[in-house]
Amino acid sequence: MPVKIRLQRHGKKGKPFYWIVAADARSKRDGKYLEKLGIYNPNTNPATVELNVDGAVTWLQNGAQPTNTAKTLLSYKGAMLKNHLAGGVRKGALTEEQAEAKFTAWLEEKEAKIQAKADGLSDVEAKAKADALAAEKAVNEARIAAAAPAPVEEEATEDAPAAEAEASNEEE
Repeated sequence: MPVKIRLQRHGKKGKPFYWIVAADARSKRDGKYLEKLGIYNPNTNPATVELNVDGAVTWLQNGAQPTNTAKTLLSYKGAMLKNHLAGGVRKGALTEEQAEAKFTAWLEEKEAKIQAKADGLSDVEAKAKADALAAEKAVNEARIAAAAPAPVEEEATEDAPAAEAEASNEEE
């Protein structure tokens, strides 16, 4: 039975949400699967990926073939690297401890990159909010400045009708 690691779509129209599953290659896209390995939510920024790395490595070692997108997600979370390191351990090129040390070092570096991106996005969002607030404040000040001379002109125009009324009273 050929096994694929692929995405199973969930969510609603325009808001996709995926499960990462190990499934028989002959089953439907959203049909029966053998094991749920994780989730992928592309709607967040950065995209949310939760993956059972050990389960994915087990399926890869048993011959499961990931689809292109699933392979990208497995690489993103380190399952492909862990599978590669496990192959090195089997061949005797590495010890289990060395492989685990390399994997944890890679994970820490990856987490730092993801956190840096999230921090950068929050900084950009905060700057955009501050710029919008400053622009709104400038517009409000301009409105206040435009409204302030208007009452002075109204007083002059109010005096003019009163003067006209007095002039018309004198004519009578």
